[in-house]
Amino acid sequence: MGDAILGPRIDAGNVRPGGYKLEDRGALWIEGFVRLKPGVGPQQAQAEVSAVAKRLEAAYPATNRGRGIKLYPLWQTPFNNAGTLLPTLRIMLAVAVFVLLIACANVSNLLLVKSIGRRHEMTVRLAIGSGRLRLVRQLLTEGLLLSALSSAGGFALAYWCRNLFVLLLPPRGGVAMFLPGGIDWRVLTLSAGVCLISTLLFALVPAMQASQIDLASAMKADSAGVVGGGRRALVRPVLVMVQVALSFVLLVGAGLLVQSLRAIQNTSPGFSTSGLLATSIDFAAAGYNQVRIKGFQDELIGRLQGLPGVESVAFARTAPFTNRSYSSAPIAVEGYETPPDQQLTLDYNEVGPGYLATMGIPLVSGREFTRADNETAPLAAVINELMAALYWRGQDPVGRRFQVNGRWVQVVGVAKTSKYRNLTEPARPFFYIPMRQSAMGPTLQLRTSLGPEAMAKELVREIHRLDANLAPAEVITMQEQVDRTTAVQRAAVAMLAVFGALALVLASIGLYGVMSNTVSQRTRELGLRMALGADASDLLRRVMSQGLALTGCGIVLGVAVALASTRLIVGLLYKVSPRDPLAFAIASVSLVIASLAACFLPAWRAARTDPVRALRDC
Repeated sequence: MGDAILGPRIDAGNVRPGGYKLEDRGALWIEGFVRLKPGVGPQQAQAEVSAVAKRLEAAYPATNRGRGIKLYPLWQTPFNNAGTLLPTLRIMLAVAVFVLLIACANVSNLLLVKSIGRRHEMTVRLAIGSGRLRLVRQLLTEGLLLSALSSAGGFALAYWCRNLFVLLLPPRGGVAMFLPGGIDWRVLTLSAGVCLISTLLFALVPAMQASQIDLASAMKADSAGVVGGGRRALVRPVLVMVQVALSFVLLVGAGLLVQSLRAIQNTSPGFSTSGLLATSIDFAAAGYNQVRIKGFQDELIGRLQGLPGVESVAFARTAPFTNRSYSSAPIAVEGYETPPDQQLTLDYNEVGPGYLATMGIPLVSGREFTRADNETAPLAAVINELMAALYWRGQDPVGRRFQVNGRWVQVVGVAKTSKYRNLTEPARPFFYIPMRQSAMGPTLQLRTSLGPEAMAKELVREIHRLDANLAPAEVITMQEQVDRTTAVQRAAVAMLAVFGALALVLASIGLYGVMSNTVSQRTRELGLRMALGADASDLLRRVMSQGLALTGCGIVLGVAVALASTRLIVGLLYKVSPRDPLAFAIASVSLVIASLAACFLPAWRAARTDPVRALRDC
């Protein structure tokens, strides 16, 4: 069993007064829902509906050429915003894996330190006949017990924080979006499996290191090196470099997303958002027909424009940057030859008189719509600059014609190209037609000096004077409406910044642990150096340089990983290269500063080594 949604959804509008879309074959706007029969898979269902689409294309080539039917799982449909969070959530899953690896490397380092402290105990156990496998089992059991306690705490924390994601999404109408995080047996099983596998993998290395003790060498008092010399001495520095590399990747990703979000916020929507409010009125729910809607809107506009502080008012079928889809229809431009295997289909909006002025969309030439552009007047259109450039190629399109659903429409004006769905969309051809020559729209735009709350009160009062059964929807600024379209990018930035900061802290702790243990293991060597004439600054510089060397190697490794992995967030980037040098530089500087802070205390302790006491104690 499965839910699916039918597509594509192309709203051809009316462009003829009183027209009914279900009776117009050119209105390819159908959006349906399908529940699959038991045993029927998505591929089989898609094949069946595609066969139907092919038959319709053969029977009606004029309207169905190049059109098909696409089945989507409900959570992937492009007609709501259910799928907009998927790229972000996929990236967050990868980021969570990175942080898990960093934490595991840290724990593995701590277990290695613990195994060094218990080397004498392991030596005695081996000397009296204990098997190496038994030692490995014991250490793994200890690791599993720690993992079980940590997992229990993690599950509790996850349960308490399961709904925190909604804090990253803006509220709608003062109501926060409800996206409950479901923790079921699948989540618990997967999480428990990850914890178990992580424990076995990362606790196994310290266990094997502790069990591989050479009894003859262990009886001698050698404690040079970080772990004990040889290959064993490389394990902990390698783990630190891995932590630094993974932290570098996360910091680069966060830097790229921050720059992308800044570029989005600095992008102009193509209209003036200052003093512009938006709302809508649900006429359909109140049983209004087109004639009643027209009369109500004319009366309401007259009342609103008489209010102090209201500059202009306009209705439209669709407001920019909302989930409501634009109308779309096949067109044919007079004098422009369309390739035989293509069909021009453009989005458009049905707008009322003064819409462009209210929105603050500049006119390049011609005029915008007036009350005279009604159902008795010739069909008119205002096109954007890109449409004029593509289909009239430098000529003045004002006075020219193009067909919409087989009806000729005359261009009366050219407006600046703006954004219609979101700030990151590429420029595209678009046109406007008078609402009075098509379907009346429910959205209302107001340019006013009043704020949303004050305007909402005035609006409700004026609407209720005309019809007490009607009320406006949420009244918001267009700037807020524009900002809502960047919610996904802002959520990604916030989550990656949190994970990046956590990774930086974990990497710093890992580096501090390695350098601190290095100083402890090399106390005798440092005492000898001090006795032979080395001063505190030499030891400080020597320990700091070792820590910076580990950080440098980790950064080099991180650069290679980041160059390969940042392409995963290309879909969330806007006007920023995934290989942006500034993001890489900031990540490098951040890690260097963190490593300096992590290495300073161990280096300072090394610089204050008392040579007499060090030689006596060691």
